[in-house]
Amino acid sequence: MGGIYLLAIVCAVREILNSRTSQGSIAWLLSLLLLPIPTVLLYLIFGWKLFDDYATDRMQNGRADRPLRAKDLALIDRETDAKWPVQVHVSELPFLKGNDVELLVDGQATFDSIFAGIEAATEYLLVQFYIVRDDRLGRELAERLIAKAKAGVAVYLLYDDFGSTGMPKTYRHQLREAGIKVSSFNHRHKFLRLFGPTRINYRNHRKIVVADGKHAWVGGHNVGVEYLGEDPKLGRWRDTHVRVSGPAALGCALLFREDWQWATGERLPNRPPKELETFGDNSVLVMGSGPADKLEECAIAFTDLIGRARERLWIVSPYFVPDTDIRTALFAARLRGVDVRLMLPDNPDHALVWLASMAHADSMVQHDIAVYRYTDGFLHQKVVLMDDQMATVGSVNFDNRSFAINFEITLWFTDSDTIETVEAMLLKDFESCRQVGLSEVEARPWPLYLATQAARLLSPVL
Repeated sequence: MGGIYLLAIVCAVREILNSRTSQGSIAWLLSLLLLPIPTVLLYLIFGWKLFDDYATDRMQNGRADRPLRAKDLALIDRETDAKWPVQVHVSELPFLKGNDVELLVDGQATFDSIFAGIEAATEYLLVQFYIVRDDRLGRELAERLIAKAKAGVAVYLLYDDFGSTGMPKTYRHQLREAGIKVSSFNHRHKFLRLFGPTRINYRNHRKIVVADGKHAWVGGHNVGVEYLGEDPKLGRWRDTHVRVSGPAALGCALLFREDWQWATGERLPNRPPKELETFGDNSVLVMGSGPADKLEECAIAFTDLIGRARERLWIVSPYFVPDTDIRTALFAARLRGVDVRLMLPDNPDHALVWLASMAHADSMVQHDIAVYRYTDGFLHQKVVLMDDQMATVGSVNFDNRSFAINFEITLWFTDSDTIETVEAMLLKDFESCRQVGLSEVEARPWPLYLATQAARLLSPVL
C-alpha cells in the first residue's frame, strides 16, 4: 500500500505542475487522495501525458525548416499565410501553392481514388489508417500493396494499435513477406512500459496515403467494409475524403515520417520528387496536431476560425463533445449574427459518446444554434465551412479527444472552387437531415436527460 500512496503523490505533484484546467486537476487530486488504488492506474492511462520523445523526432525530421525550403522553391503562399497566422503557426508549415484538389464523397469514390493512386505509384507509398480490418476491403488493400512492393515500390503501412485491435498476425505477416514495412503506432511504446506512461489513451487517428510525394489522400475513412456502407446495423456510411496533388502532399508525407520514426525508431529518408510538380492553382495548409504539442494547438486553430466567422459557420462531425472554450466561441458567433449550424448523426455508434454529444447539442439548441441530425445512414465526415473564406477536411472530430488527446490531421483550403464544392456537398447533406427543435430538447424523458448529463461529465476523456 505504501508504494501505491507514493505513486499517488507523484501523480498528484505532476498534475499540479502540468495542470491545464483547474476543474480537471481538482477532480484528479481528490480522486488520488480518496481512492488512490484505482485512480493511480486511471491517471497513468488518461492523465499522464509525455511525448517529449515525439517532439524530438519531429525536430529531427525538419518540420521547422520546411517553410524555408518552400520559400526557396517559390511555393509559399505569402498572402494567404498573412491572412491566417494562427493556423500557419500551429501547423509549423505554410500554405503551399500549386495543388489540385478533389473532394471525394463516400467510400466508393474514396477508395477508387486511393487504389488508382496506389496503382500509379512508381517510387514509394506511405499508408496510414486508424483502423485497418482484415475484411474484403482490407484484403484488397493488402493485395494492391503487395503487388506494388513486388514491383519494386517501397511500401510502408502504419496503423493504430487501439483502432486496429482485431488485426490478425497473418495479415501483417503476408505484407512483411512481400517486403512491406508494417508497424503499429505504439510498437516501441508498449502498455505500461517501464520508463514512461501508458499510451493506450493517446491514439493516432490520422488517415493518410501518399504516393511518390505527389499525391495525398486525407479524410474520415478507415479501411473496413462499414466505410463502404456494408454494415447492416449502421447502413449507409456518409463520409468525406479529399485528394490533393501537388506540393501539399509533401506536408502529408512529413507527418507520416514523424509518426513512423516515433513508432519504429527508423528515420525515413526525405525523398521529394526530383522535379516538384504543380497540378493546379490551389493553396493548401497541412496541419498535424496531437498530444506532443506544447499547447492544445488544434483547439486554438479551430477556436480562432470560429471567432473569425461573420456570415456562416457550418460544422459537421460524428462526435460533438466540445470543451468550454469551443462552446463559448460558438455561442459568441451566434450572438453576433453568424449562421451557426451543426450537422451530427441521428443514430449512435458509441453509446457513451452519443449521450455526451446529445447533452452538448441540446445546449447548442437552447442557445439558438441550429442542430441538424443526419438521417440517411451514419454520418462520419469531419468538415468545417466558414463564410466564403475557409473549408477544412480531415480526421478531427469536434471533441476533446481530437483536440487534445489524439494525433490528427486537417487540410485547410481557401480557394473559391473548393469552398463552393464543399458548400454544394453540405447543402445536399442538409436535405437528408432533420432539425432539432427546442420542443424536442425540452421533451427529453427524465432518465435520458440524466444519462446525457452524467455522460457529459466524462467529456474530457471522450
